[in-house]
Amino acid sequence: MYTQYMYNTLSVNPGYAGSRDALSVTGLLREQWVGIDGAPSTQTLTVHSPIYSDNMGLGLSVINDEVGPIHQTMLFADYSYSIRTTDNAKLAFGLKAGVNIFQADLLSLHPQQGGDAAIYNISNKLLPNVGVGLYYYSDKGYVGLSAPKLLEQTIDEYESLLDEYNNKERRHYFLIGGYVFDLSDNVKFKPSFLVKAVVGAPVSIDLSANFLFRDKLGIGIAHRLDDSFSGLLQYYVTPQFRIGYAYDYTTSELRHYNSGSHELMLGYDFMFVEDTRIRSPRFF
Repeated sequence: MYTQYMYNTLSVNPGYAGSRDALSVTGLLREQWVGIDGAPSTQTLTVHSPIYSDNMGLGLSVINDEVGPIHQTMLFADYSYSIRTTDNAKLAFGLKAGVNIFQADLLSLHPQQGGDAAIYNISNKLLPNVGVGLYYYSDKGYVGLSAPKLLEQTIDEYESLLDEYNNKERRHYFLIGGYVFDLSDNVKFKPSFLVKAVVGAPVSIDLSANFLFRDKLGIGIAHRLDDSFSGLLQYYVTPQFRIGYAYDYTTSELRHYNSGSHELMLGYDFMFVEDTRIRSPRFF
């Protein structure tokens, strides 16, 4: 789960690889539901760049995620191939492949009744996977559809005389979109959305509205339906270096048990040769 998903797109859509016309590095740290023991903690690093020509991109995504006794480290490579549809727009096809290293320290839990044979540790289980994505973008907006993990890999299964279960990675679908409106010479309006869907859970919808002043300071609000309201800040230290922060205020019943969620983002675009530049400045 990301509040600054509009600046962390490669994590959910491989078609984004190479779209910034530079070697782009983004790091994101998220501490969710601060104050709850075992609350989600996520660290993400993405690196991507165009290669050979403007039509291909390569990327790397590293995600470390902890929720209670469960620890996952995901390492994925990303590839995109884009087709120019107009002078200012491209359609990118993305592929993602890698592995999830899954650990579960279930024996650290304290069940009401001991001796449950279904409670055991899972250590460094390798779960390979592949994903796909479509990403259509111009210098002003974007829309993307993706499934980062297509394979529903079995994590573990248990069977007894009375019970059986099968614990799997579930296939998630992501729909993202956004646009940059020029309200004046010094003010840009950047609405965006993210829709997440998976079998067995309600559809999650994020709506965001950001304003960018003088291409330097971004201020925005966001709402995750039935979950939280958020405030967002972003500052471009230079045209290449950006810093972002988001705070989520929980609106569900969990609000009584936590002090909100914090998210910090750092991004940098490297341009190594003199004639390499961001031809169309990306604000997403």
